Amino acid sequence: MRTADCDILLVPGYSGSGPDHWQSRWEGRLSTARRVVQEDWDHPEPAAWRDAVVAAVAAASRPVVLVAHSLGVIAVAQAAPLLAPGAVRGAFLVALPDVERADTPDILRGFAPIPQAPLPFPAVLVASRTDPYTAYDRAGDFAAAWGADLVDAGESGHLNGESGHGPWPEGLMRFAGFLKTL
Repeated sequence: MRTADCDILLVPGYSGSGPDHWQSRWEGRLSTARRVVQEDWDHPEPAAWRDAVVAAVAAASRPVVLVAHSLGVIAVAQAAPLLAPGAVRGAFLVALPDVERADTPDILRGFAPIPQAPLPFPAVLVASRTDPYTAYDRAGDFAAAWGADLVDAGESGHLNGESGHGPWPEGLMRFAGFLKTL
């Protein structure tokens, strides 16, 4: 699949993806990419975030490929059972936060438990070995439960602007490779 053949829906995490985040850069670079906009980026409500993903997929005019970061990954997993069969061709999931950990901020606890049902579409989960929000092995457990391929991003922090992944060309190359499999 090529980018011209699909609607790429970017699903940012908590606080949205600022202008230096790789999702924002991809949005400006990929002509078929658009952001799933949440009503409140700083006070996330799980049902509202899930429903925004469902609505964005339903509004798409072409097959959808989801590109989610952080809390957006959980919103995608929560939306998956509500999506029309076949509407989503695949999901590129990056830096799942483990909101089930004891040190999770209260504002994010409502996203627990993280769904563990297999996703109804092909997926990859890109995880860092030094993500401060999820242990690599834990990300691997969710990838296995979802039927997603686990991609080892090495020691890359939370794969965001703060960890030096503003443009993230390696991620874009990995995403292009994923698209070719769909």
